[in-house]
Amino acid sequence: MTIGKLRGSGVAIVTPFLKDGSIDEKALRRLVDFQIDNGTDFLVPCGTTGESATMDADERKRVIQIVIEQNKGRIPVIAGTGTNDTASSINYSQQAQALGTDGILLVGPYYNKPTQEGFFQHFKAIAESISIPAILYNVPGRTGSNIEPKTILRLAEIKNIIGVKEASANFGQFMEILNHRPKDFLVLSGDDALTLPMMGIGADGVISVAANIIPRAIAEIVKYAHEGHFTKAQEIHYRYLDLMNLNFVESNPIPVKGALAMMGMIEENYRLPLVPMQDVNKQRMRTMLAYLKLL
Repeated sequence: MTIGKLRGSGVAIVTPFLKDGSIDEKALRRLVDFQIDNGTDFLVPCGTTGESATMDADERKRVIQIVIEQNKGRIPVIAGTGTNDTASSINYSQQAQALGTDGILLVGPYYNKPTQEGFFQHFKAIAESISIPAILYNVPGRTGSNIEPKTILRLAEIKNIIGVKEASANFGQFMEILNHRPKDFLVLSGDDALTLPMMGIGADGVISVAANIIPRAIAEIVKYAHEGHFTKAQEIHYRYLDLMNLNFVESNPIPVKGALAMMGMIEENYRLPLVPMQDVNKQRMRTMLAYLKLL
């Protein structure tokens, strides 16, 4: 895999469940094909949007296996393997490598609130335990602590840490990383609504939630931005901006899974403590999908 293949539109793919709580393997396979058929550049199973926090080790392994099998080598697969425990993250990362994933995504440790040195040592230990590429994931709103630019840039010097998914919503932070990053170190948006403005200052693409619903549109925004056609990218961005924001009206992935269920692509089942959207928000989502002709 070349780093260039990740300069584009990735999807943080949902994990569909059946009513009994088991993985809906048929639906997951359909989702993989839906993404590839609609221009998504790489797949990211077992992330936040995939409800990895409530899946056990065997379930994580099975989801990654299914995605790799169905993908058939068509586009890269970057598996979410990060946790708030370094030893567990190493085990998940080594397992993902053994399964044949092209790389891993490592979320900042949540709840523990490590120091910046703690972040560095955590990610360093994981990266050194594998030989495949690793992408950092900074999402302070969910983890409770921020991986500072100086720490990200320090980690960027480690050979197989090839990029960061940035979801801090801090443009000062984005620019510091972009301004001082090593050559070929990827900066990917972790927030759909900020993807286009981030690419305007030099970011390389996105790992998207909205791409679960509108993969073609997200891929086109990124493609046009890469080509410098920002007017075209803006047209698509503003057409779908309200949907991007609606995906976060309740905790991700509640709205996006609700939308996919309305579209007939999955059953609307979650792992507790996540529950279905409130009725008022369900109606807002249904109205939005109908307006965009997605139903």
